[in-house]
Amino acid sequence: MAILFDWYENPDSYDKSPEDKILHPRLRLNGSRSTDELRRDIQARCSLTETDVTAVLDAVSHVMGRELAEGRQVHLDGIGYFRVSLTTTEPVVAATKRKLTKVKMAGVKFRADQKLKNEIGTIKAKALKANEHSAKLTDKEIDRRLTNYFAARLFMTRNDFQSVCGMMRTTAMRHIRRLRTEGKLKNEGTYSSRFMCLLLDIMVGVSDLCALSEIGFW
Repeated sequence: MAILFDWYENPDSYDKSPEDKILHPRLRLNGSRSTDELRRDIQARCSLTETDVTAVLDAVSHVMGRELAEGRQVHLDGIGYFRVSLTTTEPVVAATKRKLTKVKMAGVKFRADQKLKNEIGTIKAKALKANEHSAKLTDKEIDRRLTNYFAARLFMTRNDFQSVCGMMRTTAMRHIRRLRTEGKLKNEGTYSSRFMCLLLDIMVGVSDLCALSEIGFW
């Protein structure tokens, strides 16, 4: 079965003409496999029982967690390399006090082993017939949709913005930043709970509206 994907515009191509925009393929997930399903598949390929496979998977998770917590990279032959990545709970500058308390785990990075890549082999890809991601809206159309939304509501989440404008997260964030630059939106709130407020009239008849939106993309 072919891997399905959509074409997406590169973030740095939004101001280019349609003919010059650079595209990249993005995978459309074709379902998922549960641990129970994988355990049965693993058991069928070796002499271990399903109970043994469960015990091994649990032990691997425990041991990997311990090693990663110590700042070590973990390599599983035939699978890949794992390491912890870090971030901060808020913006940190040289003058920030108690910097150590601002550090937290962002996630676990993974780099596939060549053997795993070989197991995947040559993929067969198929583009979806219709792109269902971010709508191609003009700035004027975005303003019109926001005006209609705020005419009846005071609050808007980032997900609301995406839904109203038919956009994926990255594209929505780019337009939110543009609206901030144009002086139509203003961020407020704490680092972990940012808000955007509608400051200026977008269209005639709309004024003094304040839309609070939890953005959370920093």
